[in-house]
Amino acid sequence: MTLLVFIASLLGAMAIGVPVAFALMFCGVILMWFMGMFNSQIIAQNMIIGADTFTLLAIPFFILAGELMNSGGLSKRIIEFAIACVGHIRGGLGVVAIMAAVIMASISGSAAADTAALAAILIPMMAKAGYNVPRSGGLIASGGIIAPVIPPSMAFIVFGVAANVSITQLFMAGIVPGLIMGLSLVATWLVVVRKDNVAPLPKASTTDRLSATGRALWALGMPVIILGGIKAGVVTPTEAAVIAAAYALFVGMVVYRELKPKDLPRVILQAAKTTSIIMFLVCAALVSAWLITAANIPAEVTRYIAPLIDRPKLLMFVIMLLILVVGTALDLTPTILILTPVLMPIIKQAGIDPVYFGVLFIMNCCIGLITPPVGVVLNVVSGVGRIPLGKVVTGILPFLAAQICVLMLLVLFPDIVIVPARWLH
Repeated sequence: MTLLVFIASLLGAMAIGVPVAFALMFCGVILMWFMGMFNSQIIAQNMIIGADTFTLLAIPFFILAGELMNSGGLSKRIIEFAIACVGHIRGGLGVVAIMAAVIMASISGSAAADTAALAAILIPMMAKAGYNVPRSGGLIASGGIIAPVIPPSMAFIVFGVAANVSITQLFMAGIVPGLIMGLSLVATWLVVVRKDNVAPLPKASTTDRLSATGRALWALGMPVIILGGIKAGVVTPTEAAVIAAAYALFVGMVVYRELKPKDLPRVILQAAKTTSIIMFLVCAALVSAWLITAANIPAEVTRYIAPLIDRPKLLMFVIMLLILVVGTALDLTPTILILTPVLMPIIKQAGIDPVYFGVLFIMNCCIGLITPPVGVVLNVVSGVGRIPLGKVVTGILPFLAAQICVLMLLVLFPDIVIVPARWLH
């Protein structure tokens, strides 16, 4: 009965248009009332405790680093570098989009920001070259969702805090799956692009490639500094976020000189707005998480899926299907915050590696970013690329199928995630 009250109050609040953060708080209040333990101090204390976490400081700094990267010219030079390397092959601009998406993912970790930067530069180029525009938009959207999987990732930080799992281990475990996602998109693109009669770009000379590499060198050095520092144990993910923001500020203002002092208030304000949304969601969700534990909802859920506890792969298939369905209606962060406290006790009881589960959980939530009706990244591509949303949805279908296939592959073969993660850690 408690589970029914939790689901009904949460979905009911969202159905009438209540913002997710307030819906989570409302759900907590209803649970407290149902259990006869209503106390407004519980809400206030859990929200304050939720925000008072050193690890969460990484979120505003990684968001700021992403904003500085886009405003300071780092994104543009990464795309120029990718064009010089692979722009000449058949369907080259699509391969450029994925290559640039993977590199940018290792810098900012924000799907929306990376997608906006790629769409603004590449969609006009691809349209001019004769590529199918909706399909190009679908490819860029699919590439954008790699950002929360390859470290540094704000999604891993939120999951790590909510699930009490090592964020450093999550970062290392996300590298190989993120690269596989990118390779699957390249393979899918090279198949579907045959329908477009497009001449490839001229092959860049060795001099041009060296020149593009030199211009992009500062931008390409950023992921090396971030991941190298974390891997070597020199910095924590939170400290790496501060270094990333400082590095992006220095490169944008001093090296590339595209970021002007007058731009800083706008960039900082945008980063602050994004941070406030995420942090308020985290705080509100921790109220529900505390009450989910107090109401013993995980045990209630476990009773329904008890036959699957001894069959981890089948359990993972069922859970991935659940997350996939929920992800079509909720954004990335709310999905993590709502489902993590419910699912983690089940995962531990089934003996599934929490880091492995965390990587697949985040991948699945990212797929939700390119599925209607919410599809935040779909809306970014539609708005920036000026493509009708319905056409973007049509264009994304083959790439969405490719990402789901990768997810299922990792469910069937967990060692693809676990073995490289242990080696990298």
